[in-house]
Amino acid sequence: MDKKENQHDIIDEDLYEEIDDEELYELVQKEREKAFAREREAKQHHKPKRPFPKWAFWLIAVALFLNVIAIIPRTFSLPAIDFLVTSAKLSLQEDIQAYKEAVVTIETDDSKGTGFSITADGKILTNHHVVEGEQTVIIAFPEDGLFQAKVTETYPSVDLAIIEIDDAEKVPFLDLAERAVIEKNEPIRFIGNPLQFNGIANQGKIIDYTTLESWKEAVVMIQAPVYRGNSGSPVFNEAGEVIGIIFATLDHEEYGKVGLFYPIDYYYKYKK
Repeated sequence: MDKKENQHDIIDEDLYEEIDDEELYELVQKEREKAFAREREAKQHHKPKRPFPKWAFWLIAVALFLNVIAIIPRTFSLPAIDFLVTSAKLSLQEDIQAYKEAVVTIETDDSKGTGFSITADGKILTNHHVVEGEQTVIIAFPEDGLFQAKVTETYPSVDLAIIEIDDAEKVPFLDLAERAVIEKNEPIRFIGNPLQFNGIANQGKIIDYTTLESWKEAVVMIQAPVYRGNSGSPVFNEAGEVIGIIFATLDHEEYGKVGLFYPIDYYYKYKK
């Protein structure tokens, strides 16, 4: 993915860490599974041996316990737990469940991102950097399955891309706001595919507009848990309309690490 960075705007279009807590957890789980498999195999080929010394057993047990204690803070960091718990709570809401059906996973050879359908025949919006260099991509709807889609239009200056499914008859879609009304501290919700997860709903609030030296258009900062894979996530207002698309994070001098989205107005402006 192409990263737009300069000395003043520290933008991360890959959206956070080189290795994250969930990836680390997945690695730990795989190693545990391997250990259990070795243990089962050893039991199947077990031969009677001298009793294992109790002191050695307890020494190994203490060592394993200390290792687990050392891993837990990295594997289950509070931010990671918080954003999953929040998603679980939001996902109990009927409107969020309906929105999720129209949010897709976009797979390319070397990346994974988010997009969302805006028409029943499968017109999908996402970030340009999610599909950059691709002519076709694989789209996965949560309920409607896999589709092949063509990248039909791209607008790199606002990191927007339009994808169209060839043979979709009727797929779920989201309603777009006629224009994005941006107010400070306004609550927002968004749905995407961060880290190793799909269909994660989350929430935050609008901080304000900001300008980037690498962009002509103003973008919106949000205080929210935005991670890698959230590129292309739709941002909803309280009425359930899409008001913007998440595309990056920013290290801000005053607010720290924030999410960035551009208003849906830019879709109307650039698609003409």
